[in-house]
Amino acid sequence: MKPTRSATRRRFLQQGTAGATLFHIVPARALGLQGQAPPSDTVNFGHIGIGGRGRGFLRREANAGKAVPASLNLGGDGTRMLRPGRSVALCDIDTSRLDQAATMVGGSPKLYKDFRLLLEDKDVDAVYIASPDHWHALHTILACQAGKDVYCEKPACNTIEEGRAMVDAAKRYNRVVQIGSQGRSQPAAWQANNYIKAGRLGQIRKVLCWHYASPAGDWTPDADPPPGLDYNAWVGPARWLPYNVKHTHGAFRWLIDFGGGQIRDRGAHVMSIANWIMDCDYTGPVSVEAKGEPPHDGMYDAAVTMEVTYQFRNPDWTLVWAQPGIPSTTLDARYGAVYWGDAGNVTVTLGDGQGTSTDQKARDFAAQCDCGKAFKSPGHSENWEDCIRTREKPVMHMEAGHRVASLCILGNVSFQLQRKLEWDAVAEKFKHDEEANRLLSRPGRGPWNL
Repeated sequence: MKPTRSATRRRFLQQGTAGATLFHIVPARALGLQGQAPPSDTVNFGHIGIGGRGRGFLRREANAGKAVPASLNLGGDGTRMLRPGRSVALCDIDTSRLDQAATMVGGSPKLYKDFRLLLEDKDVDAVYIASPDHWHALHTILACQAGKDVYCEKPACNTIEEGRAMVDAAKRYNRVVQIGSQGRSQPAAWQANNYIKAGRLGQIRKVLCWHYASPAGDWTPDADPPPGLDYNAWVGPARWLPYNVKHTHGAFRWLIDFGGGQIRDRGAHVMSIANWIMDCDYTGPVSVEAKGEPPHDGMYDAAVTMEVTYQFRNPDWTLVWAQPGIPSTTLDARYGAVYWGDAGNVTVTLGDGQGTSTDQKARDFAAQCDCGKAFKSPGHSENWEDCIRTREKPVMHMEAGHRVASLCILGNVSFQLQRKLEWDAVAEKFKHDEEANRLLSRPGRGPWNL
């Protein structure tokens, strides 16, 4: 079906600021006028993609408009208070997931299978996007054009071109966009950031990340999509592959076209904290070199094991992503990073919804002093929802999300080509390597392209 509004990059760039008037702007009840407090503190949410992660953002009708403990929300951890909000519209291309989410929310939320119709819904102030990775860019860009603020799950994008277009859209349409690398909003990440920024480790020279390997995937025959799943819509802008249960829900992460392996999945958490601590939300490395054996057997094409080294300049430091890598000797966790400075080291584990921890010395120091002046988030969704009301920039804003996703993308490109690459973080191009540059974008499919 042809989109109701062109999603082409040419049209997107031509619309400019004036074009924003063609789309629904968040109503005064949610934003207030001229920076004043809104008369109602309740935000109406739409939800695009309501599988496992997406269900965690839903608001029960019984709690609509109330500030409630996270434990009373779906998927909450019970440690924070959610801002007033209600889930008024749900969208998924899988009917079974749509029906399940509607039952969980209760009441009478509007149900959509076409996300464009949800974006045209004037009752929706802001959207939670938890679609598969390869849809994040178009969902976010079109939501910004439609005047919605956006919380988009990580990784932000599948290509460098997509990420830059998302940043441009957030800026052009003055939208508040938060990327779901929620480790930045967890206390342990703040404690470590505070410890490091207070100079307790001296100059940081290297950050060593570790993670377990990606799966290779046992061969499973292709099949017909299950009833209720619009598989053509699920593939959307990605390269067409026949339906396979190991290509879709959850398992899509191990295919480069849909996901991109552990480096794009958990790397978007672990390296998000690294970029935050190292003040790299607006820049990137000068080189990237990935080593490892390309997958030979199995049905996935993402790296099973790999080691990626990124070199940064001004200041000079090294970031290493390694799967499996060498775990911390001070904290037991399946993944995380060790920050090595001139005066010692500190560990930050995990960085996602499974929790985050850091060394006791950083926790003790934070209890005495916030000398590092690091931002202390009230919670990731809470931070975004606060910024919807204040129009400030959230802790994992769109540019930050793009720069972290860029690290993941660069690592995969270097791995695919099996060579070291020089990177221009301003132009966002590889130096002297056109073959590598061709891997920084994708053509899209049918109407779904930039």
